[in-house]
Amino acid sequence: MAVERISFPGHDGSQLDARLDRPDGPHLATAIFAHCFTCGKDIAAARRIAARLAAMGIAVLRFDFTGLGHSGGEFANTSFSSNVQDLVQAAEWAADQGMAPTLLVGHSLGGAAVIKAASMLEGIKAVATIGAPFDPGHVQHHFKDAIPEISSAGAAEVNLGGRSFTIGKTFIEDTGNGALGDVLGKLGKPLLVLHAPLDATVSVDSAAQIFMAAKHPKSYVSLDDADHLVSRPEDAEYAADVIATWAGRYLDITQPTADADTPEGIVRVSEASEDGFLQDISSAGHGHMLADEPTKYGGTNLGMSPYGYLSASLGACTSMTIRMYARRKGWPLVHVSVDVSHDKVHAEDSADANDQKIDSFKRLITLRGDDLDSAQRARLLEIADRCPVHRTLERSSKVETLLAQ
Repeated sequence: MAVERISFPGHDGSQLDARLDRPDGPHLATAIFAHCFTCGKDIAAARRIAARLAAMGIAVLRFDFTGLGHSGGEFANTSFSSNVQDLVQAAEWAADQGMAPTLLVGHSLGGAAVIKAASMLEGIKAVATIGAPFDPGHVQHHFKDAIPEISSAGAAEVNLGGRSFTIGKTFIEDTGNGALGDVLGKLGKPLLVLHAPLDATVSVDSAAQIFMAAKHPKSYVSLDDADHLVSRPEDAEYAADVIATWAGRYLDITQPTADADTPEGIVRVSEASEDGFLQDISSAGHGHMLADEPTKYGGTNLGMSPYGYLSASLGACTSMTIRMYARRKGWPLVHVSVDVSHDKVHAEDSADANDQKIDSFKRLITLRGDDLDSAQRARLLEIADRCPVHRTLERSSKVETLLAQ
């Protein structure tokens, strides 16, 4: 995945700092991600969700709203409506690059903003929200004690999450204009609502209100015990996978066939994030997979380990080789399954067995077919050792094969 640093003018002409997460493979669609109130484009959830969508062929444009992060402009002069206008500007910039967005994803107040923006943008085919409030005015509870001062003085400095922000009177008046019921009723686009029942910042009641106000097609997915910021990697990965799978029903993101000039057998592995060990694995025309390490080794356990894939390769090749032989012979083999385990064992023939270890793969092969006789089963067990992956591994590894009863 390539991440480009870009900028474009926001609603008031200020330059908005942005990142464009591009897929390594074919670009199948474009999404815009809107961050939560006073957050930014680089929070963990935004980065992880953008990375997952990019791995699935969906480019993601994420940016800091006016006055936040590295974007220009004054936050004190912004409002919910200006956030919506920034989203419109982002969509126009992407369209000018030949990447017109078809998916909007918004987190918290950004979720409310994408609902509003979707009603103003042509070409949007699907909208997804994460922990979004039904009423944008909900954010005022974060600084309710300062509202009298803001109303009388026109602005006030408030502390949010340990950082100081100047909130202007315009923001109060704009977010107080009411909930999104009318907008949702006329949205006319597929909507996915993701929310955590235990969200302590935006109650899950907001998700229920959004869902009830929207027309079909609409979907709700629980994020279980995730926090409001979706800070845990496994929660962000889950949200991204759900969004991409759901969006596939409404966007044209069918994986294309491999290009004629793509070398056969090329497998691309790239980091999904600099945190942990999660890897994206893709092969032209053959879909997408994940590799990871268990949590006890610092991973997030979202995919098989490298040795897991090596074991899978041995098991798949073994099963295919057995099936090929039985088919050629016309034998009544109904089904094959291969259980593979991997371990490090002391080398029996080494000069010092206590210090040297080798890789040991154990295969447990199950052959189903009531009409297979014992001689045929024995022969198929022998054929398993002709598996090309077995032969590759055996040059430097020990492969032990057993036949299940």
